[in-house]
Amino acid sequence: MADNQTPQVALGDAAARQLANATKTTAQLPLLTPRWLVHLLQWLPVEAGIYRVNKVTNAAKMQIACSQHKESALPHSDESELPQSFVDYDEHPREYYLNSVTTVLDVHTRVADLYSSPHDQTREQLRLAIEIVKERQESELINNPDYGLLANVHDEQRISTLSGAPTPDDLDDLLTKVWKEPAFFLTHPLAIAAFGRECTRRGVPPPTVSLFGAQFLTWRGLPLIPSDKVPLSDGKTKVILLRVGEKRQGVVGLFQPGLAGEQAPGLSVRFMGINRSAIGSYLISLYCSLAVLTDDALAVLDDVEVGKYHEYADTYK
Repeated sequence: MADNQTPQVALGDAAARQLANATKTTAQLPLLTPRWLVHLLQWLPVEAGIYRVNKVTNAAKMQIACSQHKESALPHSDESELPQSFVDYDEHPREYYLNSVTTVLDVHTRVADLYSSPHDQTREQLRLAIEIVKERQESELINNPDYGLLANVHDEQRISTLSGAPTPDDLDDLLTKVWKEPAFFLTHPLAIAAFGRECTRRGVPPPTVSLFGAQFLTWRGLPLIPSDKVPLSDGKTKVILLRVGEKRQGVVGLFQPGLAGEQAPGLSVRFMGINRSAIGSYLISLYCSLAVLTDDALAVLDDVEVGKYHEYADTYK
């Protein structure tokens, strides 16, 4: 039987690839996010890992005199007794303690020695581990049961949606809770999409603003910041409104400065040594917390439904 195969007259692809070097990327991390919340907070260094929030307790009881000038009276002729008062402080102020987000990264020295070209294995392992630690940091800032945003919303600062889906009316109501210099809304990306649908339904598409090289929807001039760390359960999530900054008596982030092996504010990486199995260990520690300076610096819109869609007529006049 005759051989119908065409004889090979040149080097083939499969064999040629054995002598070629493929361009390799670093390991891609699907869960990586921009972590906008961390960028938008003011971060304050704290001593000894403790931040005490002192508050005034009797501001409403202050007695103040205002002179009533009469046309028949000479200026500065009022000699009535002035009220006496003082500003009292809370004797038991809240103290915020820095919390740690920590892990130990193990790298086998054989792997680091043999497989570190073109990408250094130890450096890449540290980079990925640090990114995962930072992702957990943002989640803790929102959801930690002690210092997280959602755990520190005053009862009077909580409202629910009017009809389930997040409407312009809902966000306007939320603004009445943080009306003194609000900074931004924080919510799940699906809630932002749901809000956009409600705006489209009403014919009031929200404008956008550019921050950090990215585009954000806005409402009443405030950006809607997305974060997948805002909890989403049974098709419902929350919208958080913040005032930020120490001078504005808002929400501030806390970190420990001057750490050994500091890589970024509050973040340190320290080599722990090599064990008898030739495995090198690195301690990655991130110390942070969050403080709400006044109750009216934070408010939340609860029961935000993200799965509602509108049907539009598909006929023309």
